[in-house]
Amino acid sequence: MKKLLIASFAAVVSTAVWAHGTEQHGQMQSGTSHQMMAEQHPWGMMGSPDAIDRDIQISMADNMRFTPEQITVKLNETIRFVVDNDGKVLHEFVIGTPDELQKHAALMKKFPNMAHDEPYMAHVDPSKRGEVIWTFNQPGEFEFACLLPGHFEAGMIGRIVVQP
Repeated sequence: MKKLLIASFAAVVSTAVWAHGTEQHGQMQSGTSHQMMAEQHPWGMMGSPDAIDRDIQISMADNMRFTPEQITVKLNETIRFVVDNDGKVLHEFVIGTPDELQKHAALMKKFPNMAHDEPYMAHVDPSKRGEVIWTFNQPGEFEFACLLPGHFEAGMIGRIVVQP
């Protein structure tokens, strides 16, 4: 029984680390480039730097707002989001469905030091810049948000409309 519990715990821990990376939020470098395979998500997939159609500037501030708060992209467009943290605290830019972002924000509240690093997110230190390169190959309405505890709840959420 003890061996089964230890094996189960090891499996859960290794899965959590694999799914979310190995660095803490506060220890991640701003604008980390992602050298991983592109995985399809409901909101698209990691884009290639060689396929960027345009850049979109996003500013994050300590008033818990993004500027702009809404963007429109075309289906199959690859965007390089250039994300500036104009604040004095860490912020992040995470793309996803409203449901996925809400679930992740709730998990971040329970585990505020949860380590993760995905190609659809940038953790940006104060006065620094990060970037996310993303291909929107699914039409619909999606969101971007800062999921740090308190930030999401304060309304640090933006909208992405992907037009066919």
